Amino acid sequence: MTLPLNQIIHGDSLSVLKSLPDKSVDLIFADPPYNLQLQNELVRPNQSVVDAVDDAWDKFDDFAAYDAFTRAWLTECRRILKDDGTIWVIGSYHNIYRVGAILMDLGYWILNDVVWEKLNPMPNFRGTRFTNATETLLWAKKSQRQKKYTFNYQAMKGFNDDKQMTNVWHIPICSGAERIKVDGKKAHSTQKPQALLYRVILSSTDPGDVILDPFFGSGTTGAVAKMLGRQFIGIEREPHYVEVARARIDAVTPAMAESLAVVQSRRQEARVKFSALIENGYLSAGDTLHSPDGVHHALVMADGRLMLTDFTASIHQVATHISGRPTNGWDYWQHGGESIDALRERYRREIGV
Repeated sequence: MTLPLNQIIHGDSLSVLKSLPDKSVDLIFADPPYNLQLQNELVRPNQSVVDAVDDAWDKFDDFAAYDAFTRAWLTECRRILKDDGTIWVIGSYHNIYRVGAILMDLGYWILNDVVWEKLNPMPNFRGTRFTNATETLLWAKKSQRQKKYTFNYQAMKGFNDDKQMTNVWHIPICSGAERIKVDGKKAHSTQKPQALLYRVILSSTDPGDVILDPFFGSGTTGAVAKMLGRQFIGIEREPHYVEVARARIDAVTPAMAESLAVVQSRRQEARVKFSALIENGYLSAGDTLHSPDGVHHALVMADGRLMLTDFTASIHQVATHISGRPTNGWDYWQHGGESIDALRERYRREIGV
């Protein structure tokens, strides 16, 4: 089957999911019904009624029905994910714990829970409990055994002023110009902010990857995917939302291809042995490497080891021997005014690894 790339499929999510081929998408972002179980309408202190989520698509007969629904679509998603793919599921306290348990029961392995702290949450008008200011995203791979998956660590670090990004994201809810309205009313009751999907997609996909959203809604996933040079497949059963999402995505201008490159983490880079630098002439047997302070010098041996007076071992073992603690030899040793890690990067670039 040819994947319906960059299309919104109008239909029931489970039925459409069953039609998609095995191991065909790189990432799934799912914003399923939360089963909010609202009992009464919400009223502000001024007696105006809050435009809350009371749509038919969010109503289930009981928890058992919701669990069966969740298990069914998550089962299909696991089949559709590539073996190096991951899934994000967002929810509130009403449903995320049930979703998380089912994820684990089905064999997924949770990598992170990400807490979205809303900078402008809706107040608790009745004053009967704490204001709900967060939602939770679960990020999971297909199984515990899965070794490879995309995580653009360095990109997210750079995105966070060169600090490790934590699992708490401070992002406002949709409001103002970002909130899509039709005839003065919200087009979708649970529209997710673009900033939230931007982080999800930038962190866990590469340009050209295929992102599936089985509960497409107002199309935030598709809009950000197009913006960042990714491909999307959207599934949405409500015809009104399909129209809103199509118009929204059509208006998006993709970023220039050259602006989409992200800094890879070392885990993602091709493995290069120190001996490859010697074999390919970037270093030669008999060359001398020196420590960052210039105090220590080691001789490059023909077999890829270093000799430090009476101690001969790998670049890492010799560096550790000198420093007295575990030390990465690539970062430690210098040659010709640059680190051998920089030499390795030049090798990767020039050889085309």
